[in-house]
Amino acid sequence: MKKPQFAARLARRTRTTRPAAADQLDRVVHEILKGLRKGETVPLPGLGVFIPGKRPAFRFEPCTTPKNPRGRTR
Repeated sequence: MKKPQFAARLARRTRTTRPAAADQLDRVVHEILKGLRKGETVPLPGLGVFIPGKRPAFRFEPCTTPKNPRGRTR
């Protein structure tokens, strides 16, 4: 998914405008990059962790919440 599609989906779910959603997305990415440049591990709760280094990585967190057949958490 590219940024415009992600921003559009974020705008729908948060009931805001696409430019506001794109700005929120930019802020999140900026904060992630800022932390990695400082050598900090940057967590995304419920998804995983960005790990700094010569070869930055992203480690997914294991899913501990059971899901119902429609893919939503209970």
